[in-house]
Amino acid sequence: MKNICFWLLLCCSFSAFAQSNYHTVANLPYYPEDTKQDAYQASQCVLDVYYPVGKKEVATVVWFHGGGITGGKKELPKALQEKGFIVVGVGYRLSPKVQSPTYIEDAAAVAWVYKNISRFGGSSKKIVVSGHSAGGYLGMMITLDKKYLQVHEVDADSIAALVPFSGQAITHFTIRKENGIAEKQPTIDAMAPLYHVRPNAPPITLITGDRNKELLGRYEENAYLWRMLQLVGHKQVQLFELQGFDHGTMVEPAYPLLLQVLKSLQ
Repeated sequence: MKNICFWLLLCCSFSAFAQSNYHTVANLPYYPEDTKQDAYQASQCVLDVYYPVGKKEVATVVWFHGGGITGGKKELPKALQEKGFIVVGVGYRLSPKVQSPTYIEDAAAVAWVYKNISRFGGSSKKIVVSGHSAGGYLGMMITLDKKYLQVHEVDADSIAALVPFSGQAITHFTIRKENGIAEKQPTIDAMAPLYHVRPNAPPITLITGDRNKELLGRYEENAYLWRMLQLVGHKQVQLFELQGFDHGTMVEPAYPLLLQVLKSLQ
């Protein structure tokens, strides 16, 4: 477990990877063409691909946006651009228009990346799953509970790394709300990443804000996940607490940690 100061994070330099032209392809549907979809699914289940032109075997980060599973929209974080990597910004369905596990099933986006990223110079062996808050939770669920990607014939164990920013490790508060459970009533069931700890999961880097500033015990949830993964025999899990930063402000100082993971794959 590591406490990271802001100035130390900013020491990371990725200028050597930035010397390239970049292009963005927007609003690519990620469910198979033969999937029966309503208008909402068709509008939400699209992704954007930002990639360096002319590169091969590039590492990719699949980014799920935050917003409590009730808001937000797909994004290509500026801090991840012009660093030599592919960034895939995913849109997904939101509550209350849909309920659990529909938005987790939109893990189909990661399966699409596996099957299509080579078109953009990416490697299916270098795919990192990340996102902030609700996006971190979704990434944790699809990585730890293998069934969501198995439906699309993708083995979650082949994910190169999972790097959630302040993801919820217990059952997400929006899912609890859908089931009449108060947001401050901790629940660990099949909708909790903690429920699915296993020794053979991909390498995991958990990042949260300051335990005294985070949202509703988010640091402690991640610390519990970190500990339980270790106890079941997972060998490549680490936890970073960004002291002085709350749930929202922890995002910017967390990006360099994600970039270091991506750089390690190049």
